[in-house]
Amino acid sequence: MGDLKRIKAAMVAIGDELLSGRTRDINIHKLAGWLTTRGVDLTEVRIVSDDEAAIVEAVNDLRARNKYVFTSGGIGPTHDDITANSIAAAFGLQITEREDAVAILQGWYDKAGEELTASRRRMARIPDGADLINNMVSGAPGFVLENVFVMAGVPGIFANMLSDIDPLIERGVKLNSVTIRGAIKESEIAEGLEALQADHPELAIGSYPGNMEQAKKKIRGVSVVIRGPEQAVLETLAKKVADLMRAVGADP
Repeated sequence: MGDLKRIKAAMVAIGDELLSGRTRDINIHKLAGWLTTRGVDLTEVRIVSDDEAAIVEAVNDLRARNKYVFTSGGIGPTHDDITANSIAAAFGLQITEREDAVAILQGWYDKAGEELTASRRRMARIPDGADLINNMVSGAPGFVLENVFVMAGVPGIFANMLSDIDPLIERGVKLNSVTIRGAIKESEIAEGLEALQADHPELAIGSYPGNMEQAKKKIRGVSVVIRGPEQAVLETLAKKVADLMRAVGADP
């Protein structure tokens, strides 16, 4: 958005189950909202399979172009959980079983009255030099390596890990937003919106068709969302968008 400096982040969601349609990913939605409240823009999300080369390529590309990269999935105890190995490969590092991670897991399973099996110990394999991310839901830690945050795919654990890394995230300029709705077609105000955007490059103006409620009936319409740092500027522009809608017979 114009010359306004923004903090950029990206995400790599990992797992064959996401690409097959068996699992619907909700971590993207969670992360996007979480970052927005901290003034950080989630600018790109990639969904990749459980394939080391694909993970390495995505992580290396995104970490070079964003302040933060978040990954989800693939750090569990089974053979197809290859994210930790892939992150180590992306950074050219060795991966070993960490004593502090083993201690965390041992304490967790001791408390549960369960055995720390060989498969569970796989979750203590961490790339050299990484810092651990606490997991208060199931014990197994994630980790941080430079600007890459490696976290679980299970939504409840992913959300819990976000709480742990919160102090590490730099706050950016938080954006406000206004929404103007009208029972119109996008094409009827497209030129007007384009002109407004050209006059205000510092703002983000988006047009989204969909259902809206009017007189207790659902009808097709358009929602125009304007985002920017200054509420007064947004309100002024919202009036102009409303005028565009009125000009084509809508009651925004």
